[in-house]
Amino acid sequence: MRPTALFAKAFVGPADGNERTMIGFIVFGLVVGALARLIVPGRQELSIGMTLVLGVVGSVIGGIVANAIGTGDIFELNFIGSVVAIAASVVLIVGGTRVGAIRRRFSR
Repeated sequence: MRPTALFAKAFVGPADGNERTMIGFIVFGLVVGALARLIVPGRQELSIGMTLVLGVVGSVIGGIVANAIGTGDIFELNFIGSVVAIAASVVLIVGGTRVGAIRRRFSR
């Protein structure tokens, strides 16, 4: 599968138009974001909305990696995709926290 088709499938949704899949994907993104925030030590000054966004982005990354190695689909819940999603969300939360700290430091 071409990478452009992979990204189109991730953002447009499944071909059968199942809205429950997207709702499940968003809920899983929220869970992934919450788990990632629990893993990262210290206090993160991120809103619940930013946690959701970073969790969904991490879920997309996990789905793409799982699809690339052939263990599942982007919207399919599997172990490797879940682990990669949580790891990607941890990296995104750490990066987001650092960027926020830098912005606060230079805005004074």
